[in-house]
Amino acid sequence: MPPDIPTISTARLTLRAQTVDDFPAYQAFLASPRSIGVGGPFDVRAAWGMFCHDLACWDFFGHGALMIELTATKQCIGQVGINHRPLFPETELGWLLYDGYEGHGYATEAALALRDWAFATLKLPSLVSYMSPDNAMSAAVAKRLGGELDPSAPRDDPDDHVYRYRAR
Repeated sequence: MPPDIPTISTARLTLRAQTVDDFPAYQAFLASPRSIGVGGPFDVRAAWGMFCHDLACWDFFGHGALMIELTATKQCIGQVGINHRPLFPETELGWLLYDGYEGHGYATEAALALRDWAFATLKLPSLVSYMSPDNAMSAAVAKRLGGELDPSAPRDDPDDHVYRYRAR
């Protein structure tokens, strides 16, 4: 029996389970040059595998990805998620926003809500975010979330910066 996937509400956003209708926009993002921060661009097969992974993590680990939706309009604007092995050395908090939605605080708002849910529900001692050293926008989000650079954190890509968030 799959676990209940939470719906998390913030002042402006609804974080909700993904549906197959979310795939076209997700796939378009992953096919674009903007996806370089998550290892892309990816072809449709790889994007589908990642999309299915995001959902499967809920069953395997009790956490996964949620789509970011503007509550007022129901427009899906990206995704926030907690990823797990074997793809990451540690439990990772990640986010992505579709083109045109950056600069409004949506990534910070969504990631903060999922981070707090993870600490309260999963009782994790910490989470990390992996990012390219030239991803200034994501680094700014990580810092707003209270993340601190952890140079000793394990990472698959030796060039990645790792921001650590600790449960309070």
